Amino acid sequence: MAMWALLHLLTTALVFSWPLTPATANLEGDALFALRRAVKDPNNVLQSWDPTLVDPCTWFHVTCDGDNRVTRLDLGNANLVGSLVPELGKLERLQYLELYMNNLTGSIPKELGGLKSLVSLDLYHNNFAGSIPSSLSNLSNLNFLRLNGNRLTGTIPRKLTKLGSLKIFDVSNNDLCGTFPTSGSFSKFSEESFKNNPRLEGPELMGFVRYDITGNCK
Repeated sequence: MAMWALLHLLTTALVFSWPLTPATANLEGDALFALRRAVKDPNNVLQSWDPTLVDPCTWFHVTCDGDNRVTRLDLGNANLVGSLVPELGKLERLQYLELYMNNLTGSIPKELGGLKSLVSLDLYHNNFAGSIPSSLSNLSNLNFLRLNGNRLTGTIPRKLTKLGSLKIFDVSNNDLCGTFPTSGSFSKFSEESFKNNPRLEGPELMGFVRYDITGNCK
């Protein structure tokens, strides 16, 4: 009886001390595989994305940290066709989301605003439509936000001006309208960041009537 009791204690200790990384890694693998299902991949760059593996850290174009948590997704210029999925917002330690120069369509998921570790969000030269999610203002560590060369519409969310770490912001070559912010972190960006938006009327006039006060900007 004493031996069985000892074995029971040892088993219980192992269960409660076992790291939770595999479960987390599977959750992140599921999130990435949701993206895999949402896109066409004519060049087979995602061929190594096998959902039966313990975690996605051995997949090509995916980088993980020492805890097997995804920190980078490098799929720029990969000829992917399709749309982004809200599941990407589950990659809690993701720092770099590089999906530039593909043929991605649809809207930018608001769930990307939950990626609190994100440093770089590069979605330029795709075919994204709809508005810029105001939830991106939650990305307090963001240094680079490049959304240029899409079909984005609506106004530039004023909440983005609170992104104090933002070094590069580019929304040129879209169909944005209204005015662009000039306060907060946006005070350091030149008009080059906003060029070639035919309906964008220039910088907002702080302390005066703003260009987009009519509410006709959509």
